[in-house]
Amino acid sequence: MSYQPQDPYFHRAKAEGYVARSVYKLQELDQRFKLLRPGMRIIDLGAAPGSWTQYLVQRIGPTGQVLAIDQQPLRWEGAGVEFWQIDVFAPEAAERLTGRSWDGLVSDMAPATTGNRSTDQTRSAQLVARALELAQLAVRPGGFWVAKLLEGPQREALTAQARQTFQGVVLLRPKSTRKGSTECFLIGQKRLP
Repeated sequence: MSYQPQDPYFHRAKAEGYVARSVYKLQELDQRFKLLRPGMRIIDLGAAPGSWTQYLVQRIGPTGQVLAIDQQPLRWEGAGVEFWQIDVFAPEAAERLTGRSWDGLVSDMAPATTGNRSTDQTRSAQLVARALELAQLAVRPGGFWVAKLLEGPQREALTAQARQTFQGVVLLRPKSTRKGSTECFLIGQKRLP
């Protein structure tokens, strides 16, 4: 199957004013697991270009807050969004997020792919592990966590680690995921005390 950058989700995102097609993955996860409500405080890792941030702002409304974090600049800005242009592995990220006062953390982080499946899977697993570490520091009891993962041998270990932090952990591949992609999402619900 050849790579098709402008598939129906690309055109739909453009028509609906989203900066990327990835918005439909978060939308599906939200609809299926009922993650977002007005007034929530959400951390968005790997936020650039900004479609997940756009969706979060729409769902949580003017009383909510989104903290968008990425090494790349956002291509979308809106009220209720604070943006940190930093590396999530920087000690500063963990220091600034400590406090368990956020309702949820979502991560659409992906490694810069090399074409080597094993290397890419390992790098993806490292990003998921970091998203989980930050969720453990920042997300309040009862809160949620979502992280993109390239399927690989680390999946089971990451799922087991997430189960130590969240009451329920599921794995899902959204319908809008490109054909041939190995990406899926881990969803942790009800952060344990």
